[in-house]
Amino acid sequence: MKFKLSIAAAVTASVLIAASAASNERPKGYLAPGEFDVTHVVEPAPRPGDPRYETDRKIFKATRKLADTPRWQLATQDANYSVPALARDFSCAVGIKLTPQNAPKLMMLIERAGSDTGAQSGKAKAVYQRHRPFTIDKGRICQPESELYDEKKHRMSYDYPSGHTTWGWTWALVLSSIAPDRAQPILERGRAYGDSRFVCGAHNESAVEAGMLSATATMALVQTKPEYQADRAAAKAELDALRQTGEKPTGCEAEASLLNQRVMPRF
Repeated sequence: MKFKLSIAAAVTASVLIAASAASNERPKGYLAPGEFDVTHVVEPAPRPGDPRYETDRKIFKATRKLADTPRWQLATQDANYSVPALARDFSCAVGIKLTPQNAPKLMMLIERAGSDTGAQSGKAKAVYQRHRPFTIDKGRICQPESELYDEKKHRMSYDYPSGHTTWGWTWALVLSSIAPDRAQPILERGRAYGDSRFVCGAHNESAVEAGMLSATATMALVQTKPEYQADRAAAKAELDALRQTGEKPTGCEAEASLLNQRVMPRF
């Protein structure tokens, strides 16, 4: 009976993941509306005259030299923030090939947590309204500008905090709590996922830092919720079993070399 229930739960999670992907929306999160406001935690975005603002501009200009390098190619890959793409991106860090099909409970846990962290990041973007670096200084970016354009509001979407970084760091926080023996490589991959955004030129470096802080602050509350804790326990059991029998990822040595590359310029 337990086996049948487990299969049913996995099928339900898979259906929910597919539905959220089709609608481009994540499932309902764990926090109640108005329960948390990350703008009381994250520093305001840098403005002209702020030393952080000028540092961001220097970083953007300096990192344009990474265009067409292997690290640029990784940043281009990291621009894809779909669930299957993030599962692939964190597979080497976890030590097992992750897919929405072989870890549906884990994917649903991260998706729901990401609804909360993403909502907070979006709220902060709307408050701070900082423009993206390539709209201020000329330079190549690693993805089409059209992917960063807000069709509903007929303008370029805002920079701060970085939504990609918030999402990637949410994955890192959830995965490292479920597989603590792999915490270091998981968190290293999460940091590199954020770094990819200023390597790409789609975000300022300060927006990457703010995305990590936004996700961390929001997850501090999310992880206290009994519903999250129950889902986390189910996801951990699923991942523990998968790590015993699952397929090992490939290309991990090449990825590790790129993750160890210093991308922050020295001034």
